[in-house]
Amino acid sequence: MADLTTNIGALTLKNPVMTASGTFGYGVEFSDFVPLEEIGGIIVKGTTLHPRQGNDYPRMAETASGMLNCVGLQNKGVDHFCEKIYPEVCGIDTNVIVNVSGSSPEDYAECAARIGALERIPAIELNISCPNVKDGGMAFGVTCEGAASVVRAVRKAYGKTLIVKLSPNVTDIVSIAKAVEAEGADAVSLINTLMGTAIDIEKRRRMLSIGTGGLSGPCVKPVALRMVWQVAHAVGIPVVGLGGISTAEDAIEFLMAGACAVEIGTANFLDPAVTVKVVRGIDAWLDAHSCKSVRDIIGVAE
Repeated sequence: MADLTTNIGALTLKNPVMTASGTFGYGVEFSDFVPLEEIGGIIVKGTTLHPRQGNDYPRMAETASGMLNCVGLQNKGVDHFCEKIYPEVCGIDTNVIVNVSGSSPEDYAECAARIGALERIPAIELNISCPNVKDGGMAFGVTCEGAASVVRAVRKAYGKTLIVKLSPNVTDIVSIAKAVEAEGADAVSLINTLMGTAIDIEKRRRMLSIGTGGLSGPCVKPVALRMVWQVAHAVGIPVVGLGGISTAEDAIEFLMAGACAVEIGTANFLDPAVTVKVVRGIDAWLDAHSCKSVRDIIGVAE
């Protein structure tokens, strides 16, 4: 059996497979389907400083080889997480990571600080694809300064492992990765969803309540893989890869592109045990190719 351990900065994962935020609830919902302790990390659903109702329905639509969603970060807020959810998840024998979202750098920082006070939460993942309410609704993650402003504020308030989730809806993702690295990010994860839409030709209207949504699933994998390769070769911090991963072979591609770990998202809706299947598949591949450690294949693709 190969050594599957990997690191995201100071954070050690027992294996490189994690769950993507928004696709695995808080983890406990999947405990009947999969041994949670066999997953390298569980990134729970997006958490904001204040409760959010999310967008109106319909907010999901099926597409070829994927899906669109505009859920809108529905959650009960960070205080609810700390008081009600944390006691349920703190005993899970793996890394539980909170995805943090906000509408201003100050919101992000305050939410991160409250999560930082929880002993058994070793890291957060910043979702910088959120709209900046002070700048006309433009997402923080689509400009270097917007991304940097959030990381700068959070870094002052939060001392544990800080992963920044990058938006693919940009011209140059490398420059944004470098910007968050310069402000103290310990790692970057990519990609978040691609913006898309779908139209019901009988109703002659778009299928999502707000018109557009985030595209995820196997259809985004080539884009995600390209961006991971670019960023991994441009920054000095760890890269976590996600986007369309549903098999061990998919995950291995991301590792070879330079990711030190991966996240599985949309595939959880099709198979709630996919994470553990991918862990075991990576292990089997490493054994079959006489690799002693998963670190032997990270970044080997030329």
